[in-house]
Amino acid sequence: MASARLPGKPLADIAGVPMIVQVWRRATEAAIGPVAVGAAEQVIVDAVRAAGGEAVLTDPDLPSGSDRIARVLEIIDPARRFATVVNLQGDLPTMDPAAIRACLGPLADPAVDIATLVAASDDPDERDNPHVVKALVEFEAGSRTARARDFVRLLPDGWVGPHYHHIGIYAYRRTALETFVALPPGPRELDRRLEQLRALDAGMRIDVALVDTVPHGVDTPADLERARVLLASRIR
Repeated sequence: MASARLPGKPLADIAGVPMIVQVWRRATEAAIGPVAVGAAEQVIVDAVRAAGGEAVLTDPDLPSGSDRIARVLEIIDPARRFATVVNLQGDLPTMDPAAIRACLGPLADPAVDIATLVAASDDPDERDNPHVVKALVEFEAGSRTARARDFVRLLPDGWVGPHYHHIGIYAYRRTALETFVALPPGPRELDRRLEQLRALDAGMRIDVALVDTVPHGVDTPADLERARVLLASRIR
């Protein structure tokens, strides 16, 4: 709720409902399992419950979304029925439910600890934009999954290969999530402000699935207006 660029953004109206409810709907539409919203403020919990969803109030001082979903799992699944969890950020109201399902794909390989999504980008403005996180990855011919080598905000000098826009959604094996949140942040994570580097530096394996489009995240008033237009056109 205290977003600097868009205060109160989880409750921003998009097509008649709060943004967090739109995100909850996309997750529900993916139809891969129960959906719960982990929130730091009671007003977000109330909004989700009013829409018929499940929401859990968590400590606002948790350091990351990964810590938040780990806490939600402890609360709603103490019997450990679920071995996998998908962490979808609450500012992706235009996320394609098919892409949420695709994020689980790399976990078919038992060697993979964490899965996430990327989309190929030919936008020259993205290359030098530190707000766009890139995955360094090489896909074999015909494959839509590959192992992530690194995640960066700025491409290495002389980089000539394609660059892939990283999409902020993760599928964790539950045991990998528990290992991850117990680790201290490392130097690369702190320097780049990318928590997935903590996993790579600890020897955990992250694979990516390639999808065709990047969902429009909402960080600014302009982003919000774009999301409103996109979702209004879907409803019509």
